[in-house]
Amino acid sequence: MSPDPVSEADDQSQLQMLHRLPDAELVNRIPWLCDRARGKRVVHVGFVDTGYDEMNERHDAWLHAHLERAATSLVGIDIDPVGVEAARAGGYEAYAADCRNPDELTALELAPADVVIAGEVIEHVDDPGAFLDGLHTLLAPDGVLILTTPNPSGLINTFALLGGYEINHPDHVIMFTWRTLTNLMGRHGWTTVETRTYVPELKTVEGTGGRERALRAGARFVLWLERSLARVGRPFAADGLIVVARHDHLA
Repeated sequence: MSPDPVSEADDQSQLQMLHRLPDAELVNRIPWLCDRARGKRVVHVGFVDTGYDEMNERHDAWLHAHLERAATSLVGIDIDPVGVEAARAGGYEAYAADCRNPDELTALELAPADVVIAGEVIEHVDDPGAFLDGLHTLLAPDGVLILTTPNPSGLINTFALLGGYEINHPDHVIMFTWRTLTNLMGRHGWTTVETRTYVPELKTVEGTGGRERALRAGARFVLWLERSLARVGRPFAADGLIVVARHDHLA
């Protein structure tokens, strides 16, 4: 689908840059996604979570394993062939394919999904518009797409920058606010129907030294603050976004 940016001829002012955020509930990401997958045919895009096998096993944090226990049927799709083969060896139905290429997805001959979950993947993709176009191929006409992604407006990076740091996965190439993500989705045939936010689980600050202890304490404080702000109506201070969308023609 072709983009439909605002015409340069349109009268614009700085007031047009001000966007009211929607109502959004703070949720626990994995349980909430499992509730949405329960009893449904689910396709999980980017399911491997490359590089985090040990951490996910130690903390029971691999989303795909949780979804498998909730969904009626579950298919994993990822561009990591090694991770896909490991999942197959573990008894999962999984395929190596690039969701930016609709022909690759069509060749899989999958039944249309009731729910497509793209969890923490769009921020890794250098052409997210093509990625969003490809996801239409996987979803039933009346199904829902659920995207989760880090929220750059969250407090973790706001606090980190005060110390001269940025917190980001080494493979991230783009970050989305609620407005930029839903705007891009709208240009590629998706209408947003729900928004949620989430606070990430603290799992990655290891070690017993003074610096590590200080980092853990600081992170716990910021995550507590995010939860507290959500309780008083400021959920977008949280570090994770969840957007639920439908094909434009059914929204």
